Parts: sequence; structure tokens; C-alpha cells
Amino acid sequence: MTSSAEPPTAGTTAGARADLLAAAAKGVLALGRLPDAVDGAHPASVLILFGRLDDDPSDADAITVPADLDVLLQRRAATLSSHPGQVSFPGGRTEADDADAAATALREAQEETGLDPAGVEILATLPEIPLAVSNHLVTPVLGWWREPSRVVAVDHAETVQVFRVPVATLLDPARRFTSTLSRMGQTFRGPAFDVDGTIVWGFTAMLLDGVFEAAGWTLPWDRSDERPIRLEV
Repeated sequence: MTSSAEPPTAGTTAGARADLLAAAAKGVLALGRLPDAVDGAHPASVLILFGRLDDDPSDADAITVPADLDVLLQRRAATLSSHPGQVSFPGGRTEADDADAAATALREAQEETGLDPAGVEILATLPEIPLAVSNHLVTPVLGWWREPSRVVAVDHAETVQVFRVPVATLLDPARRFTSTLSRMGQTFRGPAFDVDGTIVWGFTAMLLDGVFEAAGWTLPWDRSDERPIRLEV
């Protein structure tokens, strides 16, 4: 535990947690212009869960974060009607019994990955963000994994893979690029990450990019490197 006389040091997990709290205090993440949600959009939450990786820390140069800091991600089933095959955060629609957005995020994460919510500290609930493509208003819930528990894809009809990715790997400029997706005569651009062939893009990548920027972790990367996204069908 860090004493009050010794503030958290950059490059330590305590320092990373402090960075996330400071990022949350800034409020809305800078995600660029997003299409507005239409009337009747469904409320939903996602859990952006950071923690300390038990094994296989990043081999990337950890300059702004510790090598063992990680974030929890999952891959959606290719048969889903919404965002099939994409990498996402645990999360989903709000249910009537959910006390708040954090409760939704924790319930969905437990259902999808089997994590124990008791080991998760909620750092902040960020303002909701419209996700027009699936007609949701999504509340990002920032969490810290105080006591990590085993995670696995619980229901393969929804989630086919659950994995913890070192944040330093995601911040590696060599793994970052601008994704492009062409639809109906328009080209949409956004941040993306290549994790050993697994591409993190879209809404999830935008949230990661926004948190990294707000936390002061981002390293300069080549935004002119544009690569097309091929959707699973």
C-alpha cells in the first residue's frame, strides 16, 4: 500500500490506478464525432477492467505503464447479429433488476467471463456514449481488478474467447494503426490495435484510445498508417 507521504510512482500498478482515477475525473472521453443514437436506444454498460497480469507480461518497451498492467477483453461469437467476431469489453444491455450502470457491467462480465465481481473495484462510471450501429447508449464503467479471478468464455453462443492483454503491448506504436471501413459510399476511420494478428478496432478501440489519452499513457504512433477492416459474414 502506498503511504500518503509517498505518492504513487509512474510505472507501477499503484501509479497506473492513480492515472485511471485522474482520467475518470476529466469526465467525457475524447472519442471524436460519433453518430447520434436514435430514439428508443437501449441502455447498456461495458466493463473496462484493468489489473495486474499474473503471467506473460508485455515484452514491449513499457515507458508510461508497468509491463504487467493488463486489460480484460473478449471475442464475440461470429454468429451474433451485433458486432459478430469482434473484440469487445464484457458488457451488455441493462436489465430491470440492475441497480445502476456498474451493476449491469459486473453482471454481464460475470455471465460472459465467469469473473468474481467481489474482486473488482469500481473506479468510475463515465458518461454514456451513443452506439448507433446497434442502437445502444453505452455507459463505460472503469474498474480495477483488486483480486483477479479465473476467466473463461462461459457461453460460446455469445463469447468464444476471453483474454487479458498487457496495456504496454497495446500502447506499442508498432501495433497501432488507423482502421478504415467503407460503407454506403463513406469511409469511417478510427484507432486500431494489432495484437499478434488479433485486431482490436471499432468502439472498443475508441474507448481504449480515449482512456489511454486521458490517463497520459499514449505514445506517438503513425496515424497515417491506414488499413481496411474486413468484416466477418
